[in-house]
Amino acid sequence: MSFSSPFPSPAHARPSHRWKVLSVGVAANAAFSAAAAGLPTTAIFMRAGYRLVNAELGLALGLLGLGVALFELPWGLLTDRFGDRPVLLTGLAATTAALAWMSGWAVPTDGAVPSLWLLAAGLMLVGVLGGSVNGASGRAVMAWFDEGERGLAMSIRQTAVPLGGGLGALALPWLAAHAGFGAVYGVLALMCGTAALLGACWLRDPGQPRGVAPQCPSASSPLRDPGVWRAALAIGIMCSPQFAILTFATVFLNDYIHASLGVLTAVMVVVQLGAMVARIASGRWTDRRGNRRAYLRACAALSFVLYAALALAAWTVRAAPDTAGAVFATAALLTAAGVCASAWHGVAYTELATQAGAARAGTALGMANSCVYLGLFLTPLAIPHIVAASSWPAAWLVAGACMLAALPLLPRANPKPAMAGSRSGIPCAATPEKP
Repeated sequence: MSFSSPFPSPAHARPSHRWKVLSVGVAANAAFSAAAAGLPTTAIFMRAGYRLVNAELGLALGLLGLGVALFELPWGLLTDRFGDRPVLLTGLAATTAALAWMSGWAVPTDGAVPSLWLLAAGLMLVGVLGGSVNGASGRAVMAWFDEGERGLAMSIRQTAVPLGGGLGALALPWLAAHAGFGAVYGVLALMCGTAALLGACWLRDPGQPRGVAPQCPSASSPLRDPGVWRAALAIGIMCSPQFAILTFATVFLNDYIHASLGVLTAVMVVVQLGAMVARIASGRWTDRRGNRRAYLRACAALSFVLYAALALAAWTVRAAPDTAGAVFATAALLTAAGVCASAWHGVAYTELATQAGAARAGTALGMANSCVYLGLFLTPLAIPHIVAASSWPAAWLVAGACMLAALPLLPRANPKPAMAGSRSGIPCAATPEKP
């Protein structure tokens, strides 16, 4: 059963401040995404600077995702218990401190190279602390926006992920090559600190107005809802193909088709910018048509086709990988696959939060993001082994097959229209329940 927001109708009561709250969510997610999605774009420099082999590189990058996966659900429960503001500000401040520590103590220099485990521990700590932004900012969007706008608002918030990743892809490889990893971590710390400052200024609870009708009985926890678990698991599985591109596309393009640094940077930036446009457009389109579930299934099917085409292209050009035609065709297919595999996020998170109810959105989003970042941990670990045992085309084909695996978990039809008279499209609201 779905429940509407337990909060008032802030979209009409405070029309301007809701956009400030959304801006805080975008800034927080962009800052963390610049680390989570931007650091993998420095893979070839991290491999050289820290003197790692591919398996060690995959472990280090994967542990960042594991840190998020392990603590997303606790952060979500804390958000539902204490509210968006304290969780978001605490998490951003702690992430800033962790990145500042890495900038001073976990960077390779001419005289010494940090151990793999120091690097891995630092990245995992960033993941543990930075994961706080996901559930907290998502719950704030559910509180401040009504049902007819939540798809657009959540999709705008989700554009922060490719926005931050795009900024990271644009700046971090250059910084790693010319200024070192001290500058990389320092810039990321500055971004998280700036987002924390915006949150301190703008983020607040919309409050409860006088005269609000009694609310429905407490909703059961999403942790006991099999439908929410299926949706969360589907989101996690569908993210793995995207993570395959974010973590190892630069290595693939460099090692397999001998692409230049300019091509590597251009591909990653276009993937992130294309995902931003696709997320906003899909959120607005599905808000108008009410077809979120059908859209998710279509994205999964199309993504599989594109990854299969990428695998075929990689297999075809293996004899002459560094020709201009091979570089262009492979890079173009990789870009298209990356955009399609990222376009659906805002729609999926909106559908999940609506299914769980706004009072429990933090927990539900924490469940989903635990699955998502478990994929970010496992994907970089798996790819080097698949490539070593078979080939890069096989790795892309396996990534695409994840989309097919998620299809049985996605519901086929949207729920029936809700009762008239409910502003959010749902008859009554759920009262927050203590975890």
